[in-house]
Order: sequence, then C-alpha cells, then structure tokens
Amino acid sequence: MKKTLTLLLLSGVLSVVIAQPQVVDSERFKFGSNSSTNSSIVSPKDFLGYQLGENFTGYAHIVSYYKELAEQSSRVLYNEYGKTYEGRPLINLVISSEENIQNIDQLQETHMKLLNASSSESQSIIENQPVFTSFSYNIHGNEASSSEAAMQVAYRMAAATDDETKEVLKNSVIIMYICINPDGRDRYVYWYKSMKRIKRPGFEPKDLEHFEGWPGGRTNHYWFDLNRDWIWGLHPESRGHTGEYQKWMPQVHVDYHEQGYNSNYFTMPGTTPRNKLLPSSYESWSKVFGDANVAEFDKHQINYFTRDAFDFFYPGYGSSWPSVMGAIGMLTEQGGHSAGGRIVETNDGYHLTLRQRVFDHYTTSIATIKASADNRKELLKYSYDAWQPSNSKTNTKAYFFSDKDMYANEVVNVLMRNGVKVYQANSNFQISSAKNYRTGSVTKKSLAKGAFIVPTDQSRALFINSIMERNMSIEDSVMYDMASWSAPIAYNLEAWSTNGSYSVGITEIEEPLSSKGEVVNPNAGYAYVIDWTQRDAPKALAKLWAKKYNVRAAEEPFSDGNMNFSSGSLIVLKGRNREKASSIANDMQAISKEAGVKIVGFNSGRMQTGMDLANSGNRPIKQPRIAMMVDPPFSSYTGGQIYFLFDWITELPIERIRTTALEQTSLPKQGFRFGGADLKDYDVLILPGGGSTLKALFGEDQQKQIKAWIQNGGTLVATESAAGFFTKENSKITEVEMKKSPKDSSDAVNYLKYADREDYFGKRRIPGSAMNSKIDITHPLAFGLKESLYTLKFGNDGLIPSSKFQTVGHYEKDPNKMLVAGYASKENLDHLAGQSFAGVANMGQGKIVYLIDNTQYRMFWLGPSRMMQNAVMILPGF
Repeated sequence: MKKTLTLLLLSGVLSVVIAQPQVVDSERFKFGSNSSTNSSIVSPKDFLGYQLGENFTGYAHIVSYYKELAEQSSRVLYNEYGKTYEGRPLINLVISSEENIQNIDQLQETHMKLLNASSSESQSIIENQPVFTSFSYNIHGNEASSSEAAMQVAYRMAAATDDETKEVLKNSVIIMYICINPDGRDRYVYWYKSMKRIKRPGFEPKDLEHFEGWPGGRTNHYWFDLNRDWIWGLHPESRGHTGEYQKWMPQVHVDYHEQGYNSNYFTMPGTTPRNKLLPSSYESWSKVFGDANVAEFDKHQINYFTRDAFDFFYPGYGSSWPSVMGAIGMLTEQGGHSAGGRIVETNDGYHLTLRQRVFDHYTTSIATIKASADNRKELLKYSYDAWQPSNSKTNTKAYFFSDKDMYANEVVNVLMRNGVKVYQANSNFQISSAKNYRTGSVTKKSLAKGAFIVPTDQSRALFINSIMERNMSIEDSVMYDMASWSAPIAYNLEAWSTNGSYSVGITEIEEPLSSKGEVVNPNAGYAYVIDWTQRDAPKALAKLWAKKYNVRAAEEPFSDGNMNFSSGSLIVLKGRNREKASSIANDMQAISKEAGVKIVGFNSGRMQTGMDLANSGNRPIKQPRIAMMVDPPFSSYTGGQIYFLFDWITELPIERIRTTALEQTSLPKQGFRFGGADLKDYDVLILPGGGSTLKALFGEDQQKQIKAWIQNGGTLVATESAAGFFTKENSKITEVEMKKSPKDSSDAVNYLKYADREDYFGKRRIPGSAMNSKIDITHPLAFGLKESLYTLKFGNDGLIPSSKFQTVGHYEKDPNKMLVAGYASKENLDHLAGQSFAGVANMGQGKIVYLIDNTQYRMFWLGPSRMMQNAVMILPGF
C-alpha cells in the first residue's frame, strides 16, 4: 500500500498525515472519442450531478436518464419490456443512425426474415442489412459497475458527431438491456450507500463497506441467480429480456459481469468445456472480439486475461444462451464485485476504483460495437448459417415425450418461449429407432396420440439440440457450473429421440399450455377427490386449507372401478365439513379453476379397490406451521428456491426465520426462540443447506432441544449439506450414517504435481450430473412420483440404507446403469450405487426428512420437487 507521509511537529507533537487515495481519476480513465459531441444532449455527469464512478446510481435515476436521452436524441429508442417482482420497469434501448431509427420496424422485419431465408434471399439481406449487436448489463445486482458504464456507452452513441461513430451507427443496430436485475441492484446500492464512509472512503478490504450482508444483491427478489435462467424463464426478468431478445436476434451479444476485486479483467476467449454443437467458427469469432478489447486495454495499461476460469458449456448463461440462438455470445468479467465498493486495495497494493471498473466496461462495449460494424457481412452470414438446421452437428431428427407426465406442459412452454415449434401427434404412431432417455438403448417404440414432438428441422435447431439432447459430450470434467441440464431429464419425462424416420399427422401448438381445471359431479353428495399426481395438486391443498376445509390424504391407491387415484390423493369428506354445506360446491369450482386441477365428486365413499374414502387409513392432514432458517450458514440459493416453490408456485405461507434472531438457550422449557417465537410454535422446520457449520449454530444443548421437539411431533426437513449434519458422525440426534468417501492413498496422489491438482481433484467431484434412481412410491415422502426418477447429483454424499431410517429414494444399484448424463468417475459411481439420497428417520411422534440432493434445483430440475412439497404438506400427517 502506497502512503505519502508528512511529518509535522506541532506543539511538540509528532503527527502523521496519510494521503487519501483518489476515488475518481478522471484523467487516466477519461471517456471520450477524441471528437465533438452534440451539446444539446445531456451527459451522465451533467444529468446525475456527479462523475461516473463517484457514487453508485439508484435504478430510478438511471431510468430517468435514459428517458431523457431518448427525448433528446433521434438515435435512441426507449422501451419497457416488463416489470420485476418489486414493480421496477425493465427497459432496453435501441440505438442506431437517425435514418435507421426512422426505418427500424422495416429493418427489424427484414432481419427476422433471415432466419428462414433461402440461400439466394439471404445474400440480398446480408448485403444491405445492418448488424445487430446487443448487451446485457448488471444481471447480478451487486456487480453494479456495468449499469453505470451503460449510461456512458449510450451517451457516446447518441451524442458523438465524428465520422467514425456515424459510420458505425449506419451499419449497426445496438440493443442495450441496461440492467437485467433492478431489484438486486437496488438492494446492493441501498446497502452500500448506508454503509459507506462519507469523508474518507474505506479502501481497506476489511472495512464494513466491503462486506455485503446476506442474501446480498446478486440475486433477484426470490434469491435466484438470473444468469442461470435464460433458458427456463421462471422469472419476469428472464421472460422479459429473452422475449425481447428474440424480436431482434442479434449477431453479437455480450453479458457484463464482475468477479473478485483481486482478479483482472476477463475477456474472450474462454476455456473448456465448450458446447461442441456450436458452429466451428465460434471460437475464432470470440477471439476477434477479445482481441479488439485487448488492443484497447493495451493502450490504457489495463490488466486483463483470457482463456481461463470461465467456460460456456451450460447454455443458460447470458453468454451461452445467445450462442445457441445463433449469435456470438460472450462474457466479460471485471474485477470488483460487491466488495469493490468505490475503491478497494487489492492484494498487490493497487487501488481499484469504481471509476476504473466503469471505464473498463465502457471500453469493451465500444470496442465490441466497432468490431461488429467492421465485420457486418461476415457476422450476418454466421448467424444465417447457425440458423440453418442442415448445418447441425447432430443427426437427431426429432425429440418425443409423453403428454401424460406431470411437467410435460412445462417443457412445452419452455420450448415455445424460446421460439421452438412444438407439435402433438394426431394419432398413434411408431418410431423405427427410438433412443430411450432412461436406458440409452435404441429400439422400436410405439407412442400414443397426443405425444409431443419437437422436430429439429427448424431455425432453433441449435438451441433444441443443446437443451434436449440426452447427454452432451464433455471435453473437460472440471467445469464452472453443471454437467447436465437436459430438459426431459430435469422434468422427469418419459422421452425418446430418433435419428431415423417416423410418420404421423401433427398439429402445432399455438398457445402456452395450462390446465384449466374441471369439476366432475360438482354437486357430489359424499366427497370430493383430487388426484395427487396432478402438477398443481399441492396448490389445491393450500387453497383448501386457506378456506378452512378438513382434508385427508390417501395412504394407498384406490379406484371406484372407472377412475384410478394415486397415493396421497386429497379427500374432502362432506361429513367432516358440514359447516361448508352451502358453499362447498362453489368452493370446489373456484379451487379447480384457480389451481388448474381436476376435482372428482363422489356420491358414495365405497371404492372397488383400495381403501374406502372414509377409511381411517386415509389420514387427516392439517395445515402445518412452517419455518425455514435463513441467514448464514444457510444457502440463499436453496432457501430462495424453496421459498419460491411454496410462496409463488404452491401459495402456501412459510416463515423465513433469521439465524441472527435465534436465541439459543439451555433452558428446556424455553427451548429455541426465533425472534420471540418458540420453536414449539412450528410444526415443520426447513434447513436449506448449512453443512458442517451447523455445529456452531446447534450445540449439544440445542441438539437435545431439537430432538425433543421432533419427538413431540415436529418434522425437520434437512436439505443438501444440512442432511449430513443429522447423521451419527456429526450430531447426537440420530444413528443414520453417511457413507464415507473412499480416500486415494496411492503413491501417485502422494506425489501429485501442483499443476495437476485442480484437474485431479475436480474429477473426483460430481459436478451436477443426472443419476438414475428408484423411489418408494408407497411412502408419503414420494406420493405423486413415479418409481423411476432422475436426481441431480453434486458431490458424492450418500446415506447408508439401514433399518435406522426409511430409504425413500436410492441411486440405481448397478453402477453401470447409474449415470444418465454429465460426468462421474467410476470410483464415485461405485461409491454411490444403491445408497440413499432421500429418506425419513422416525423419532417419537416426529421425523427427520433427509433430502441430500436438491429437489428443486433452480426450479427447473423439477422432477423430484414433489418430495419437498410432500415433506412439508403431507408427511406431518403420517
């Protein structure tokens, strides 16, 4: 750390004056094109009243600037494409020459024709069409410098009057998504402003202003990482920007990020593994743009690196999703992140400022715009070729999945949101050589009328194959994110693909699919039943509870001879809800419509098979009082997913309790207290991860209290690493055992080279791979599921099956049949084969639920999610 020391002798006292580092170095990090600007257009500095980098800007102020810019400049169009959960507008700008903006609708229409143009038609379009270049800024809310930089980029393009800029704008249409995650950004900015030192900015890394609080601003309102949601479109931010993106289908897209402040700027190209389905020239094009950034950084002595750290294998990032949509999708990563503040001292004594971070992102944005314009025709040709299904690197002709599965409609809607054409079979048909997703075997397959068909002979072929293929080829098992995301597997569908022929009449699906709900025999005289295999049956149960109905859950399947119902099906007996006699018929109609479920009315409780409706084996289930622990050490990601599952999808209230409000007392009669509420006030406690650090939270006395609470009827749901804490090795609560991972004691590992360690130990870890598993569907934890389930595996933890607890889900016993997609070493497959990942340990009147694998990962791996709903809603009644 450089310090200027001036020694002053005043009144016999020696004083030390330490020079304060400069927050805004506007000479070194100077914006400008070395040309004049239109003085009638306001700059960010003049509009905001401070220099960029001097402060973080609130989102509303940023929006106001863009509205002003669009008012003042005929080069700029302002557009709102949605709103966040918290009501903030989602906006993008379209910037081009005045003439192009006047004709923007025609340019957009011509551009979209390129997707399906013939070879001769494409040549004419490419010759005369501008290149479309787009940017997504600030998708992680606490990586806040890029939205600041975007203001200067937009101003430069709107106001510069030099000939180079005019030529660039003539040949370009620039689409800027100025802040993908406004809710997260404002959460971070408000926090930082409340913590920053005003007079003397805290450049010291240990100062409070460099330690953001939990859950942080990275995520959106529900604590989801939006940079993993480009495919699935769960959230309004993602649906908004991907929907808007597909109106433009750019040739180049750059996604702007930040990493730790000790890292230098990352620019393309990246590292392995790569999506091998991408056009072969993708890598060379990414280098073209990386080199353009490098040339500018060399001029300004900006530190950078390439070909390291970041891969583009998972196609759901802001860099990889555009790539499978036919663009050159790219990533930039500036050092800084939430801990960067306005200024921070790095580990080599450098003072990294917000001003530099803004300047660096501004510099790469401008370099990308220029490089796109310089390569206009070639880039248009790249996209045209990428959109041609004949250029596909796979021979798959079509994908098929049953319309009967719980989440089949969900997959259809995901595909359609991404511009994919999906069809249904008009009759029964046969596939000559169908590849089965569960086994990987290829046989003849007969499919029924109504089956969904996704042919690859369409412009989204690259996207289709990237998210529908059973298993993507992997060149490197050490990856940044996950190894498997195949949609049919993630949603646990019965699915097939073919390289061969099939023949059947088809009908294109025109609108998103949803269940409208219906009531059969609405004026039933005895009871109403809701089959639990329906996608939104849990939502229907939540609505029944909200209306104060007494509800039972069936312990086993049953049938009246005409209709079959699964275990867990909901039974509303009129004889147990007599006070609802005047409203029950209308209530069933309303719940059916609101939840989108089929409700069947019965005039008799007598069943042909299984238990009669009023049999005492069909258990009463009451609405539980649910608490979920949040704050460190718990995972904000897992917590957000569980909260979203219940709050948004199921519409069942759960209370999020801070660990910082947890009063740990050893007084048995008081027990745990959560901000004034006793643990005894809750029926269900959910722990979203936390791992070995739970030892610090739950000491020996607290473990005794938790055990007593469970024995008195509580249900503890321990997910992921939290499940490991409630084993014999780590707590005093149960005798359940974790299978210990085998240790490599070979001579080779003892002398492992430093350079080989990351790769070696990376291969010993399972990086998010799909595993075949078997489910005990007779257990309440598995009600509504099928006996075969794809579970997503990270790490190599597994519980040892024993009589000490009930195994509900276990990995395939044959290690050779266990891995479906992704990567796992033979050693890990042998280690996990037959081990439990989901189970229940009964304890007195209560129970511990073990869910080692995330059952609702990012809310797109939905196949196992019913287990979480069962654990909270059904299991406490059994």
